[in-house]
Amino acid sequence: MNKKILSLLASLLVAPIPAAAFEVIQGEILPGWVLPDGNRIAAIRLTLEPGWKTYWRAPGDLGIPPDFNWAKSENLADVAIEWPAPTVFREKNLTTIGYKEHVILPLLINVVEKDVPVTLAAAVSLGVCSDICVPATLNLNALIDTKTTRADPEIAASLAQRPFSAKEAQVSKATCNLSLKDGSFELVTAITLPHTGGQEFVVIEPGQSDLWISETDTSREGGILQARADIAHVKDETVALDRSQIRITVLGSNQSVDIRGCTSG
Repeated sequence: MNKKILSLLASLLVAPIPAAAFEVIQGEILPGWVLPDGNRIAAIRLTLEPGWKTYWRAPGDLGIPPDFNWAKSENLADVAIEWPAPTVFREKNLTTIGYKEHVILPLLINVVEKDVPVTLAAAVSLGVCSDICVPATLNLNALIDTKTTRADPEIAASLAQRPFSAKEAQVSKATCNLSLKDGSFELVTAITLPHTGGQEFVVIEPGQSDLWISETDTSREGGILQARADIAHVKDETVALDRSQIRITVLGSNQSVDIRGCTSG
């Protein structure tokens, strides 16, 4: 882990930074539609120059995770990003996860007052990469006052690209357990599910801000997909695992699967 992180930092330090990162990425808010309960579906469209990519919520060891700040919004109780399935980019000894050139991120917006417009203000910090990686910040603002209940086809298409749930993908079992390896903790997951196609890749998110987890080593034996990853406390304290908070995403060429929580066996 340390060698990889140092390598990334070194590359960022020596890489020439464009005069403005926004020259390679543009963003806009799509107003979407009103749900039957009065809440809303909207979206952020990100468009990058050819050859550029940006990252998923769990970008891989060397990716730059995106951050969204909604503090200046009005009539917004909370917002959830409905992430479409990302692409796994494998380059030499580097694996990152994200989107190339274009992505629409659907937003599930819970409002404070129904039948009142939403002022959506998003300060988005993210990484964009081509031959180099640079940080970018987008300040997006929109008054969402649409009264339509008709779904926007672009947003609906992106919603359809979300990973399947464990039930939809016929996951019959998902376990995760800690083991000691060379004095460090390793998290071992075993998922019983049909093959998702191609070279499968498993991403594990611990759901706890005080835990770091590495890229997984993924393998399959029959109907069981296994993934191993190093896991550590960010302050070198004992790892206390809350299995209910773990989120496992299986990325295959035919489908992706979003698994919430796991058991000990």
